[in-house]
Amino acid sequence: MKKVLIHLADGFEEIEAITPVDVLRRAGCEVVTVSVTGKHEVIGAHGVTMLADKLFVESDYEHADLILLPGGQPGSNNLNRHEGLKKQITIFYQQHKLIAAICAAPLVLGSTGILKGKKATCYPGVESQLTGATCTGKDVEVDGNIITGKGPGLAMRFSLTLVEKLVDKNKADELRGAMIIEV
Repeated sequence: MKKVLIHLADGFEEIEAITPVDVLRRAGCEVVTVSVTGKHEVIGAHGVTMLADKLFVESDYEHADLILLPGGQPGSNNLNRHEGLKKQITIFYQQHKLIAAICAAPLVLGSTGILKGKKATCYPGVESQLTGATCTGKDVEVDGNIITGKGPGLAMRFSLTLVEKLVDKNKADELRGAMIIEV
């Protein structure tokens, strides 16, 4: 079973966190929500409080297959201030494990330097913070082990791309049909 760590900071974009939790669990992945705030309750950008499964210091990165960062503001900036998270992202990159970020959260990847020479996408206006990346403007971009998404309205497409990469395309297609998603 593939293990996914979805990171939450105060000000996260709710749909970009909750959609991947739901879709990846439907795909049979173990999904753990991780608070980088030091407390289990994390407040989203639109006032929705989410109870994280684990605190950052309790999380097992060694056995995880994917680090996921939802966007939103100030959530993305709050994630970017967490040096421990950025260290884990760098380790994942070096180990060729999957790293995913959507909306404004690719700015965290940009600050680590792992986007140099990579294609990426993000929320319009955040491109300048994706240091070294070629910003494509696509809905979802996959370049090696890095997956980026453009914004909240694309959370489902982003999540299904994660299923394709973690599980396989057949599982993603099965979920598209079961959830009645138009292609």
